[in-house]
Amino acid sequence: MAIVKRIIWIGIILAGTFVLFNVRLFNIPSGSMVPTLLPGDYVLVWKLPYGWSKYSLPFSPNLFSGRIWGAEPKVGDIAVFKTPSDNSTDYIKRVVGVPGDHIQMIDGVLNINGKPMARVDDGTMDMLDDFGRVAKVPLYKETLPNGVTHEIVERDGDKGDYDNTQEYVVPPDHFFMMGDNRDNSSDSRNLSGVGYVPLENFVGKAQIIYFSVNEGASPIAFWKWPWTVRTGRLFSFVR
Repeated sequence: MAIVKRIIWIGIILAGTFVLFNVRLFNIPSGSMVPTLLPGDYVLVWKLPYGWSKYSLPFSPNLFSGRIWGAEPKVGDIAVFKTPSDNSTDYIKRVVGVPGDHIQMIDGVLNINGKPMARVDDGTMDMLDDFGRVAKVPLYKETLPNGVTHEIVERDGDKGDYDNTQEYVVPPDHFFMMGDNRDNSSDSRNLSGVGYVPLENFVGKAQIIYFSVNEGASPIAFWKWPWTVRTGRLFSFVR
């Protein structure tokens, strides 16, 4: 009996260690990734695709520098990373530029290495404007150079603050990150705020929405779940 208990405890410890080093649970705090991710979504982040850095570990202990078994994020990935400004705040954005890429926004269209990314109309969605009123804003499907297609929203049309930018050149070992909610995202376009993200700062790749409640609803108020849980988003893959 003692041997059985020992085996069970060893299994629990091994499973816990595996989860600790490979999985991060992350909830979406803002609307910067709308329509792909919504406030109230709870996302499983898998660390293995990018290897491990000190920022992959709880509390970011300064045990080593660089990455172990590191692999570069790919254009189109949605990733959690530590902001370079303080190396502690977690952000989640989409990778749109890798080292050496030239990135520029021109009239709301993402340009990579001098080529505009294909963008087609995809209807509208309801969003709150700056005055708290519901307004219909344009949705688009954008296709990145490697064929990844995803939805973006232009809350302010094509004349938002970062819809026309300088040309950015992504430095070695850095990446350019943008939110899918192009007019309501603090991302790499703001060099003094987020800027280019070092490879070391990546925590992991967002994989699955494992839970989702309406914005502002409590995830632990289970008696309200019949009305607050967004069942259509449960266990859906993040793309």
